[in-house]
Amino acid sequence: MSQIRSKTELRRELRLSVKSHSEAQRSAASAEAGARLEEQSIWKEARSVLFYAAISGELDLSRLMESALGLGKIVLLPRFDAGTGTYEAVRVSHIQGDCAPGKYGIAEPGAHCGAYPLKSLDLALAPGLGFDLAGHRLGRGQGFYDRLLAQIAGAKCGVAYDAQIMGEIPAEGHDIHMNFILTPTRWLEISY
Repeated sequence: MSQIRSKTELRRELRLSVKSHSEAQRSAASAEAGARLEEQSIWKEARSVLFYAAISGELDLSRLMESALGLGKIVLLPRFDAGTGTYEAVRVSHIQGDCAPGKYGIAEPGAHCGAYPLKSLDLALAPGLGFDLAGHRLGRGQGFYDRLLAQIAGAKCGVAYDAQIMGEIPAEGHDIHMNFILTPTRWLEISY
């Protein structure tokens, strides 16, 4: 019970810390994070990349999605499957034309876009409210992303502002470890 309360408190604190970023700060931080990712060998070697549609308080890597399409990478976004109550990875070819607001108002690929096998993904970029140096991720509390990430065989990279990196985040058995953490100023490789 104390661990759940602790996660709740951390979520509240981290939500407040990212609300203070202006749109200009968010845009600059997103560009810095995208440029940092492009320098990494995991990015250069990845043929398929699961992105996320950024919401308020998250770094926006949509410019990197456009770049990835230009490089011939397979670009994917999560889409909620109401039948299973889970998210799936879905291929997009035209970011603007293929996406519309979906579950929770977050942009998702339309029904005309096909699902992609999660076990075939090379790299998954995962947003979170916070991450720690051991690769633990603190999500929004409903477990959707943990269930999605659990099925991915490729590398998992948490994406966050520097202020969202904590010394330690309470972890539970179902929490998924990140292999890397990307911030505007840091690239962390996690060994566990």
